[in-house]
Amino acid sequence: MTSTNRPATVSRRRALQASGAALAALAAPALVRAQTPKIRIGYWPIAAGLPFYSAVELGYFKDAGLDVEVQRYAGAQQIMEAMLSGRSDGSANGTGSANIAIGELASPGTFKLFCSNPSNAKNVLDEVLVPAGSPAKTIADLKGKKVLSGPGIQNTTLAKTVLERGGATGATVTELPIGQHVAALAAGQADACYTLEPTGTIGRMKGATRTLEAGVIARYILGDPMAPWFGGSASLTSAFIRQHPEEARKFITAYGKGVDYVRKQPAEARGFLKGYTAIEGALTAEVPLAAYTMYNEFTTSDIAYFQKFFDLFSDKGVFSARLKVDSMLYKG
Repeated sequence: MTSTNRPATVSRRRALQASGAALAALAAPALVRAQTPKIRIGYWPIAAGLPFYSAVELGYFKDAGLDVEVQRYAGAQQIMEAMLSGRSDGSANGTGSANIAIGELASPGTFKLFCSNPSNAKNVLDEVLVPAGSPAKTIADLKGKKVLSGPGIQNTTLAKTVLERGGATGATVTELPIGQHVAALAAGQADACYTLEPTGTIGRMKGATRTLEAGVIARYILGDPMAPWFGGSASLTSAFIRQHPEEARKFITAYGKGVDYVRKQPAEARGFLKGYTAIEGALTAEVPLAAYTMYNEFTTSDIAYFQKFFDLFSDKGVFSARLKVDSMLYKG
């Protein structure tokens, strides 16, 4: 009887083994997917984030096998706080470098900058706008006036310093989301605003505002209208880089392709501002673009200007201590 049942027992065993192998094969892709981390990247709707927008829309991250979650925030400070609390893994370009630095001072070793977006009088990002009919001709003409700035400590500190150094004594600075700057000026709620592109382009094309001066940080903070102001940076948290080194390298490489695309095909890249910023359609062709510097492209001069920008915040008491830019740069 035992020998009669043996073939049936063997058959059942083989069937179970085959079934187990089939289940394992079906489960394998799910296991691979589970091991691929979601990379949560925060951005706020300004033109400087263009390399990130391009990389997402052109599929550079997907082509690298990465799962990138796009997170939109109202301001750079919120992005930093999300990274600090573990709700976000990185930031797109345009996120205030000083905002990130404040997070770094609060929790040393948390942030690594891998790309920054220098701007100046030529590669315009920062600007002071006034209503189209304003009689103001210089920054000094804003003495005693009400001036808006974007939200967060970087924007307000820079706005106050530009006004101070430009001779606009007695001016007051009020925070307001940059998407509301044009409407506020048009409605007479303020006399001017320190803002970032594409705000100036939107106001100009609507006939509501005009640019009083562009590249104001390079001139009034760095002392040279053509100096590179590294006001915004793309970053990853050190925790993500440490836990997922391969994915971090792939992400930075794919992001670099986005930078290269913006450099080589700016006209086409501008189209990706739609949906990510407040500017759409033919207006995208009018937006001036910041430049971009990857972590392995920084020169000694670049780092010196970047440090001068950071030192303003330590001099003003915004930073609790002097922070060395080089310590925050991703090393590859």
